[in-house]
Order: sequence, then C-alpha cells, then structure tokens
Amino acid sequence: MSTNATSSVAHTHMPSVMAWTDSLHTGDARMDETHQEFVDMINQILATPEEEQLPVYKSFLDHTVEHFAQEERWMLATGFSADNCHAEHHATILETMRVVEAHYLDSDKTIITRMAEALAEWFPGHANSMDAGLAAHLKSVGFDSESETLADPSTIKTVTMSGCGSVSCS
Repeated sequence: MSTNATSSVAHTHMPSVMAWTDSLHTGDARMDETHQEFVDMINQILATPEEEQLPVYKSFLDHTVEHFAQEERWMLATGFSADNCHAEHHATILETMRVVEAHYLDSDKTIITRMAEALAEWFPGHANSMDAGLAAHLKSVGFDSESETLADPSTIKTVTMSGCGSVSCS
C-alpha cells in the first residue's frame, strides 16, 4: 500500500463512541445525570469534524468545570477537607483540558479528538472508584444531591476526610 493510501485510510478513521452503560451508574441520580451529560458531550465532540470541534469542546470544558465543582461542593458539605485527593484529581484533569485549546489554535487540529478519546478511556475508572465512593458516602451521611442538603448536619464532622472518596480510599 502506498503512503498516500495509508494516509487517506487514517483520515477516514472514525473515533470510537463512548457508550453509557449501567456500569457507569454511581447510585446517585443527580451525579449519574451529570455523568450521562459528560458522556454525551464526549460523543458529540467525537462526532464533530475536527475543524469544527473548538466551540463544542469549549462547551464541554464549561460543563466539566461545573460537573467537578458540583462534586466538590458535595464533598465539602459532607466533611471532606478542601485539599482532598478527589478534588486534586479533578484539578489535574481540568488543567490538562485547559491547555488543549491553545494547542488546537496553534495548529494541532487532532488534539481535541485525542483529549476526548483519553477522557472516554479515563472516565469509567474514575466513575467506578472515586465517584461511586463519593455517592456511597453521600448516601451514608444522608446528603440529598438534588437539594444539596443534609438530613442531619450534626452528623458531619468539620474537615475530617482528606481521601478521594473512593471505595478503596478513605
């Protein structure tokens, strides 16, 4: 096969689509709704031609900022310290996502697709560990994520948890 034929095959490659499956459910309806929006937006990016992805990506970044802020509000409201490792994980992801726009504008028109594919690979593990653990914690302390209120605020000790909220992390 010639180099030209090989490069045209590479350009017709369709990115894989991330499926929403029962395995992504955390046990918290509001968290799951936000997560489904996250998955839908990854799929929207991957279905958009690369030269048209930037506005879609910017909306996705805005959504992700609010998604992570929402979980971090819940963590703080239920006894996590502000510098817990789950929030630090979010900060690392957002830092990486924020530099993508500059690279895209600088000439790397494939970077948004690569970022979306990387997030599609990362997200199930995060949802099944840190987010599922957070959902279990919220339930155990009587936190309602819809109203963002605690059934009994006296059950929360001030800044007690510095872990990630994962089922494998305290």
